[in-house]
Amino acid sequence: MSNDLTHFDESGNAHMVDVGAKDITERIAVARASVVMLPATLELIRDKKAAKGDVLAVAQLAGIMAAKKTPDLIPLCHPLALSSVVVTLTLNEVRNAVDIEATCKLKGRTGVEMEALTAASVAALTVYDMCKAVDRGMVISEIRLLHKSGGKSGTWNVQ
Repeated sequence: MSNDLTHFDESGNAHMVDVGAKDITERIAVARASVVMLPATLELIRDKKAAKGDVLAVAQLAGIMAAKKTPDLIPLCHPLALSSVVVTLTLNEVRNAVDIEATCKLKGRTGVEMEALTAASVAALTVYDMCKAVDRGMVISEIRLLHKSGGKSGTWNVQ
């Protein structure tokens, strides 16, 4: 792995990386996030009794939409033709948390890590937004990349 920052030119100016010469490969990235909350809040989500509606379904759609909008949110990201975005939300009753996993795929010249991270983050923010009226103390945490594969740098997995 190179220690060079790729989004800066030799003068230190920010620029979008030219990926035109890179090989087209299947690129996959998996990211996660977690929203920890009060047990009563998790119960509302589980029982689909939140005032704003089905929290998990709305957050799932928000995450998918966010992955597709990543280059609109993060200035130097390339617009990508994603072939798949899967956002899964699960209830963890031991930790009183909603755990989110986002997987993005494409065949292209640049990776999808930012799209997966954006999907997981926005899904977590949506859970918070839909439940904040009853639990302002929720904590969004553990936003991280779990896996990336494809391209010259190959496969990376969280340790």
